[in-house]
Amino acid sequence: MILRGTMGIFAATAVLAFNTIVVQAAPFMIVGNDEKLAFDDSGKAILSLPGKDSVLIVDLANPLSPKIIANLQLKNSVVGPPVNLDIDPTGSIAIVADSIDVIKDGETLKSVPDDKIYVIDLKAKPAKLIATLTGDKQPSGLSINPAGTLALVANRAGKSITVLSIKGTDVKVIDTVAMGEEISHVVFTPDGKHALATKFAGHKIALLDVAGDKVTYTKQDLPVGLWPYNVAVAPNGSIALTADNGNNGTSDGNVDTVSVIDLSVQPPRVIDHITVPDSPEGLAISPKGNIAAVIDATGSNKDHKAFFYHRNGVATILRVDGKKVTKLKDIEVGALPEAVCFTPDGRYLLVGNYMDRDFSILRVNGTNVTDTGKRFKVPGQPGSARCSSH
Repeated sequence: MILRGTMGIFAATAVLAFNTIVVQAAPFMIVGNDEKLAFDDSGKAILSLPGKDSVLIVDLANPLSPKIIANLQLKNSVVGPPVNLDIDPTGSIAIVADSIDVIKDGETLKSVPDDKIYVIDLKAKPAKLIATLTGDKQPSGLSINPAGTLALVANRAGKSITVLSIKGTDVKVIDTVAMGEEISHVVFTPDGKHALATKFAGHKIALLDVAGDKVTYTKQDLPVGLWPYNVAVAPNGSIALTADNGNNGTSDGNVDTVSVIDLSVQPPRVIDHITVPDSPEGLAISPKGNIAAVIDATGSNKDHKAFFYHRNGVATILRVDGKKVTKLKDIEVGALPEAVCFTPDGRYLLVGNYMDRDFSILRVNGTNVTDTGKRFKVPGQPGSARCSSH
């Protein structure tokens, strides 16, 4: 009786699992391509008028051979950390912040802050834009909470955080939280009750409380490394890492740091700094929580005659063992690497190479990360990317 009952439960579980696999969408990645900003061999920025940017939806069912399933002509920017977009936990919608516009000023072109936030319906076939919201000046890094009910958008020029409510495909601006300083990115803790925001020019991490749809700045800041651009929280919520970009967001030939924040104590505090190569920007922690990847530009968009110029950037792989974080290796990727994300199963890591117009595909086996040698070409310069959670 016990054996038969156990087998019955197993069979029912197997059927349920099979059905779940059938109805669940393939894992995917959203990519923002910016065609308004390029660099010449002297490192000079070359601006172009908008009209050629795009947002891609990429099927990752086979991570070694990604497939573009939607190409939306939406303006977005590489200016800011490469986390200006996110996918809700159900894979139903994506939100994209557009930080910078390029306009004519007489006979020249110049960059100016934008204020647009796009909402994309991912369930539509193909995915489509369903709303354009107006936020504060220069919306940049953003995150959706684990419940999929709230999003926060960091506004660099606005020195604020925009709060968005999410009800299915209905996304609305419900509040703006004044921060007093430039904020480049903001991310929720796994329980959704707190958030961390990077005070880029202030070299600090700001702590926020979240109760329902009410977001409050606690006025408590943590001192991290120089120019913290990006922040990520471990899946278990015990620590956070910051990519301390150094030199006001650009390479200068000096090493930089990743700061480790202990979130399990009160008050939270910085407990370590890990040395990484020049100009870290992209940052992601594996869904398994055992490693993290930091993406370093290493002068790859600078003057080719500069002492710190390198043709390619690197992905720095960090081991995460509880609260102990150690550097494992640097893996060479492409020119001006920006975006990085792990596939939902943690078995692959994709790194967007802005100037090469492609993604490096890295394989993850435990804590060992290797380059597969494969590149995924995209129709534009990938300035940002996020992978779905399932």
